[in-house]
Amino acid sequence: MKRMRLFSLMLVALVLAPALALAQSQDPAEEPVVLVGAGDIANCEVGDGHMATARVLDDIPGTVFTMGDHAYPKGAKESFDECYNLSWGRHKARTRPSVGNHDIKTQNGKPYYDYFGAAAGPRGLGYYSYNLGAWHIISLNSSIAMDRKSKQLKWLREDLAENPSTCTLAYWHIPLFSSGGHGGAPELILDTWWILHEAGVDVVVNGHDHDYERFAPQDPKGKPDPERGIREFVVGTGGGGVYAFKDVVKNSEVRQNTSYGVIKFTLHPDSYDWEFVTAKGEPFEDRGTGQCVP
Repeated sequence: MKRMRLFSLMLVALVLAPALALAQSQDPAEEPVVLVGAGDIANCEVGDGHMATARVLDDIPGTVFTMGDHAYPKGAKESFDECYNLSWGRHKARTRPSVGNHDIKTQNGKPYYDYFGAAAGPRGLGYYSYNLGAWHIISLNSSIAMDRKSKQLKWLREDLAENPSTCTLAYWHIPLFSSGGHGGAPELILDTWWILHEAGVDVVVNGHDHDYERFAPQDPKGKPDPERGIREFVVGTGGGGVYAFKDVVKNSEVRQNTSYGVIKFTLHPDSYDWEFVTAKGEPFEDRGTGQCVP
């Protein structure tokens, strides 16, 4: 009986060995990961849209990222504690924020940096990077200097050089391209885009305009560049109100300003899937797939 039991155990080990070896050989960086978020989030003076988008996050695992303007109107401690914290705050432990212009209206952003702590990057600077699966992710600060001579872009060049990756995504608040009420800000953002484009960055995500807009891959001049262009998303739909569109910017592929929601990226080793996930009952949808810059 003992011999039969020993033989059975050996047989099971032989059957499981290839599967165990395969599991041990798989690189965690090869597994897809999820990055999900929005900007322009909690404005309790406008309504409870931030509550609706927080419920969307409840059903989506992964890392949460934000594109600024968390707590309207002035980023005060009370607005973080009594508005933002009641909704998106329950996902704080998995949130990697970026700072918006409303976040710094109180004490140069002290409540923002106090609320998020180390996750917000160095206090007063607010830019940082991290790796997520096979992707390199960069969070920038459009409320401080972003010209070629700035400390932020010096750091950005160094960070990109030190973190070569097949796939890279960058996010911050104010966009270079936008058909929304604020429009783009080339005088502020253009130098950043040149550095990102030269480095082969794949995706940029912004907020600031309270709408959703997706652009075709393009270069910093707005010229279509399907092979090495950056695909920009504006996702200012976190719940802080909506804006009307103005003149449609060239290369804009999709626009909507009627539904709150979040952008969900599923990041693969050499590609990405995107999906705009609306709050419950809201009709809009947008999804697709992109390849990383070779």
